[in-house]
Amino acid sequence: MWSSARDVAAGDLVIIWQTRELIQPLLITPGKDLNSRFGYYRHADLVGIPYGSKVGSRNGKGFIHILRPTPELWTMALPHRTQILYLADIAFITSWLDIKRGSSVIEAGTGSGSFSHSVARTIGSVGHLWSYEFHEARANKAREEFSLHGMADIVTLTHRNVCKDGFTVEDTVDAVFLDLPAPWDAIEHAKKALKKNSPTRICCFSPCMEQVLRTVSALNDSGFTDITMFETLLRPHEVHQISPQPLTQAVEKLKKLEQKREDKRQHQIARSSKRKRDDLPETDTDHVGSKRLRTQESAEEDVGIRDIPDAVVDPSQSANQPSPIKISVSKVSPDVRGHTSYLTFARLVPITPSGSVSVQE
Repeated sequence: MWSSARDVAAGDLVIIWQTRELIQPLLITPGKDLNSRFGYYRHADLVGIPYGSKVGSRNGKGFIHILRPTPELWTMALPHRTQILYLADIAFITSWLDIKRGSSVIEAGTGSGSFSHSVARTIGSVGHLWSYEFHEARANKAREEFSLHGMADIVTLTHRNVCKDGFTVEDTVDAVFLDLPAPWDAIEHAKKALKKNSPTRICCFSPCMEQVLRTVSALNDSGFTDITMFETLLRPHEVHQISPQPLTQAVEKLKKLEQKREDKRQHQIARSSKRKRDDLPETDTDHVGSKRLRTQESAEEDVGIRDIPDAVVDPSQSANQPSPIKISVSKVSPDVRGHTSYLTFARLVPITPSGSVSVQE
């Protein structure tokens, strides 16, 4: 696909990594310049350096990394023409559709080409991807990118309304991926394009549950089986290193926490009894104070990984003694990435007509 040489050459497409949130593609053209908040760079200075190099700016304001493009990096850096598929969904779809080297695949809804690049890398030069895009300007731009990235022999891009006109191939592909507003209108056309002599698979990418319901109905009506819907969400883990603490210290800490909870319970009982004796309603001031107290108590009770003390090292210990052992622990982050879309999968199994096998006497 992209250049496989060790060093950057004029005319290469590279990925400029500035920060985790600021990644951009750059076509190396001697005579042009790159200006960013991390400094000023000449394209000519980047020619001949190895991929992966850290390059300082000419005006001393910062540095950048020059990386070789991969489908993963391209997904992070590509210019968005539409909403795109990200790595978690791409990996899951590729696995469930059983896309591998040599596979023949249809993609309806080229968009910005994020999924196209990953599929092209997976199927290799012995496979083929037929990609269809309804919007003519997006189709022309994607075609230019595929040619520039060396994918012209692997990907056939067609400007076409597949929901109305169907696909350009029949009984040819192993898998179909539909990223369309109304995928149910393309199910019958997809069935014609799938191979008839082996089990094949289909996936529909839909952001709304109403779309999923209509798609499932269309899949059932067309004879697809094993219909399943998934939603892909990322749950990051926070990893820390801690020193194991003695058991007695842990027990003592738990006793203190238990005592705090008991004191809080007794305090709440006393406040409730006092209000009942005085027969007075709870005022706004009492409510605010109670809320502030509860917040403080909750904060005191919230014991995280960072609250566990490290082992104390005695300075008088011999220098030959090993340092305290540290272990890595993880905690699931409470923040979960937002919903992208629902993935609806199904299989189409060929049915052998009854009586098709004749017995010779």
